[in-house]
Amino acid sequence: MKPQNDLLSATGTTIFTVMSALATEHGAINLGQGFPDYDGPEDVIEAAAAALKDGRNQYPPMSGHPDLRQAVAAHNRRFYGLEVDPNAEVIVTSGATEAITACLMAVLNPGDECVLIEPLYDTYLPVVKLLGAIPKLVRLTPPKWELPRAELAAAFGPKTKAVLLNTPMNPTGKVFTSAELAFIADLIERHDCYAICDEVYEHLTFDGWKHIPLMTLPRMRERCMRIGSAGKTFSLTGWKIGYVTCDRSLAGNVTKAHQNLTFTTPPNLQRGIAVGLAKPDSYFEGLSTSLQAKRDRLAAGLARLGFGVLPTQGSYFITTDFRPLGFNGDDVAFCRTLTVEAKVTAIPVTAFYASADAPSHYARFAFCKGDAVLDEALARMETWLASRTGEARVAAG
Repeated sequence: MKPQNDLLSATGTTIFTVMSALATEHGAINLGQGFPDYDGPEDVIEAAAAALKDGRNQYPPMSGHPDLRQAVAAHNRRFYGLEVDPNAEVIVTSGATEAITACLMAVLNPGDECVLIEPLYDTYLPVVKLLGAIPKLVRLTPPKWELPRAELAAAFGPKTKAVLLNTPMNPTGKVFTSAELAFIADLIERHDCYAICDEVYEHLTFDGWKHIPLMTLPRMRERCMRIGSAGKTFSLTGWKIGYVTCDRSLAGNVTKAHQNLTFTTPPNLQRGIAVGLAKPDSYFEGLSTSLQAKRDRLAAGLARLGFGVLPTQGSYFITTDFRPLGFNGDDVAFCRTLTVEAKVTAIPVTAFYASADAPSHYARFAFCKGDAVLDEALARMETWLASRTGEARVAAG
């Protein structure tokens, strides 16, 4: 048999699938994969359920049902002051991962360079490579994850076609500042390239931090493809509804890519999300407030157990340094041991790096879970750590 696709053959199963399977095998509490263990708003679910029975079961328009496209446009205006034509500048996709792929496909040719910022979501790099483009990696450094301006500027050059920016950022929990965004915007304009903006955690920010879309900065309107996710905004990750906002000059190619990936997205779910995006400001504020409380609950517990807890300004995730616990292995070994012995699952942060010498002493925990689940996870880890301490004393004696 002739060999199959080289890149896909060399790509392992995603770490989220691996760790979730391990969690199931060992009966562990899964704080690895970023999905809530509770449902989203009842009115959103009811709207989708009703749409199943009102004739919305055939192909909707390829670029999205008009109700949802109009809701996305209104959402852009309400939160960011962006005026968007729902008929020409919004594309609904089957999840944000498809949206990211479609946006990369829209602008990248083989041989083009695409700037990526590490740590990064694990689908970014394979898609860039599958398109024949050349990734240029720039690394943020913990614990502050500040933008390394000189290194970023050096990554841009004559062949740069795009930069992929994730803010609020997974796994770091970083929200890019207005000054950092202005620096990135200047590079984009200077090198005449595009930005694919993964903004799925746009409403999940804490401590007064506010998400600023790069698209709102001067002269960025025609260069940015802004990606949102109903899964994250409404705690309905299994619905896989994403949406791209971009200038009409880019929308044609994004739509053609979408046409060749999934073509369309379930119309009843689109109806539900249209209802969700029209919810009052209090819903979006409440989402942030409730998740901040969960972040604080888990962060305080992890710190009490001895983890080094890094700041989290947004997203579903806390990054922790497990070296203070006295564990001598790397992050993969730690997360496997934690799953098997403590019955709690986290994600090794090296999974979010593509270049060599990634820091190997960090684990990512998701806090988008019920309070009782977070408390039980902390209790299990406390028992596990006490048993390890006891074993060490016996060995020393």
